[in-house]
Amino acid sequence: MTDEVDASRSTPLVDEAIKKAAVAWVGVGDGPAVALWCVPLEGSLFVVSGPGEQTAPGLADAGTARVTLRGDHGGRIVTWPARVTRLAPGSPEWETSAPLVAAKRLNASGPTADLVARWVADGCALTRLVPDGTPDAGDALPDTSLAAEPRGAAVVRATRKPFRLHRVRRR
Repeated sequence: MTDEVDASRSTPLVDEAIKKAAVAWVGVGDGPAVALWCVPLEGSLFVVSGPGEQTAPGLADAGTARVTLRGDHGGRIVTWPARVTRLAPGSPEWETSAPLVAAKRLNASGPTADLVARWVADGCALTRLVPDGTPDAGDALPDTSLAAEPRGAAVVRATRKPFRLHRVRRR
């Protein structure tokens, strides 16, 4: 690949977290971070987004992003700035990376080559996230959870009381 990872831009913690990553929380600009399925390859993370795949608002057109990864215990261990590169279908990077990413895609129907062809036909974006700066880890991470109110969605419905066939007696 022509866009090799610069060893001076990464740390051993980031490298190890990337190797074990299956899900990353990626934030673009001032937008909220979203959980994205990812594949670690060659010291960076690859994310597929678009029609029929996951939604990653603004990632395909972004130049930078912030990536948060979790550790073995499930908690956040590192947040790092990333350089975002969208791989163009037909480029040498695409031809090398897309089949490897497609092979790791869970619940994909059909052969890997068909999945890659669908990504091209549907206009899906294959983006590469490369560490590019000083990560926040250990004491540099915030002490709070950073949890936010859930964003509204059209699929949310009001819940009703459960139906009971009989009255529960208390003794």
